[in-house]
Amino acid sequence: MARNSHTVRVIGGEHRRRPLKVLDRPGLRPTPDRVRETLFNWLAAVTPGARALDLFAGSGVLGLEALSRGAAWCDLVEKDGGAARLIGDNLDMLRLAERARVHHADALAFLRKPPARPYDLAFLDPPYASDLLGKALAVLAEPGWLAPEARIYVELPSRQGAPVVPDGWVLLRQGEAGEVGYYLFEISSTD
Repeated sequence: MARNSHTVRVIGGEHRRRPLKVLDRPGLRPTPDRVRETLFNWLAAVTPGARALDLFAGSGVLGLEALSRGAAWCDLVEKDGGAARLIGDNLDMLRLAERARVHHADALAFLRKPPARPYDLAFLDPPYASDLLGKALAVLAEPGWLAPEARIYVELPSRQGAPVVPDGWVLLRQGEAGEVGYYLFEISSTD
């Protein structure tokens, strides 16, 4: 196990109960089990076959959970080199590396170029003491980033209340666990 690390577990899917190594770093907060269970219950019908983006990946647990539950692809973006390496190690250990790519990059730098194909799922859990969420949401609202009816998960301190999202995004579900507020949005179809 990596120095200064601990483990979390995959909640469901093909790799249910498998432990994942996670760095102990200030500000690195893997999404709690209870929140992930709720989130992926909400996403059960849309995760299989989905293309996912885990922006501000941190531990990578959201992207890894999506892959375990049948997502076809996941891009995991993490600025911290040690955390990015550990995500790669976890992908290798779970034999999921052919269905994912870890990008050791700043999230906003990654967002400079749209993907070849849009994402069906996007997970955003930025550092709490930053202004990155609003900037990232604005870029994801631009053409090419998200598929029609894509689902966008946002996690932030509950004291901040619901995030301000681009026009045309509809709040589907929300919850609170301790000091964590979490929200699931969908891009409204314009037909």
